[in-house]
Amino acid sequence: MKVLWFSNTPALGADFLNKNNRLKSTGGWLYSLNKDFQENVELSVAFHYPYDKGIFQYEKSHYFPIFTGNIVVENLKKRFYGKVYDSDFLTHYIEIIKKVNPDIIHIHGTENAFLCVLGKVDIPIVISIQGNLTIYQHKYHSGFFGKFLKKKQGNISLKSLLFGNKNFYKGYKNMEKMAEIEGRHLKLAKNIIGRTAWDKRITRILSPRSEYYIGNEMLRNKFYKTKWNNIYKSGKIILFTTNGDAYYKGFETLCYSLNLLNEMGLNIEWRVAGVSENSLINTITKQHLGEKYPNLGLVLLGSIDESRLINNMKVSHLYIMPSHIENSPNNLCEAMIVGMPCIATLAGGTSS
Repeated sequence: MKVLWFSNTPALGADFLNKNNRLKSTGGWLYSLNKDFQENVELSVAFHYPYDKGIFQYEKSHYFPIFTGNIVVENLKKRFYGKVYDSDFLTHYIEIIKKVNPDIIHIHGTENAFLCVLGKVDIPIVISIQGNLTIYQHKYHSGFFGKFLKKKQGNISLKSLLFGNKNFYKGYKNMEKMAEIEGRHLKLAKNIIGRTAWDKRITRILSPRSEYYIGNEMLRNKFYKTKWNNIYKSGKIILFTTNGDAYYKGFETLCYSLNLLNEMGLNIEWRVAGVSENSLINTITKQHLGEKYPNLGLVLLGSIDESRLINNMKVSHLYIMPSHIENSPNNLCEAMIVGMPCIATLAGGTSS
């Protein structure tokens, strides 16, 4: 059976591209799924890529990089015009489909440009729900209420003039555009894969004529081989969260909660992966909370690799997921699969 993926990442192909230091391999869940899936089907993976790279084979899969244009020019378009892709590369997608001639096309994610192939080919197409921007945009302001959206990070430099200092407003405006694209294309979907009750509910509204299938995601391999057993006995309580420099991931809730725990006199250390001292989300959280920003117990680890992530899980007592909106966050699933006690916000699909 021949299967063609349209993916936001090169999946396992990132290992091959990383040989030239063009792309760092993250070893995410699509990477793991690709590695396993290629043993059972003839798999091809198409993805956007900012360098002009030809078709290649790695292990048992075939990869089709779709060149999105000069990286400087494209970044300038995003900087000044808020450029997001819709049907810009439809011709390239159709060419790949004709070349592969798959039995089925699998599009990973509803928020990307790949959905423009719906209605353009006769081959069966199934779409996996990852998140849903139509819903996410309504929760984007939770916690900060939009007050700090335009707050910028960093000093003025040539790079910032060309590409713009980071602020969350651009991310929000891009999400609005992508949500419109998502909603427009989902109406045409005939087959959808989801994994939570939330998935099913929103697709019955946004794509009521589609067939719905359950397909759970595969986690990174090392998490299946790791067993947590650090049951709390006495002394310092270590909490752990994998978060990110993102506006709606609940970092301000985390900091506010830690401040309350400190006021109770508890000996707490809250470790946060994915956020550093210089992260914009940390800067605006300090301004937002003022004196309620914790001055004790907050350990910001920044970006860490898989091994350090697992090591931090092993020595922690609880995993906390504070996001205002999620579907089935892989970071929470990873903590659960290693056996950690977990606390999560009742948001989106997390209850499933």
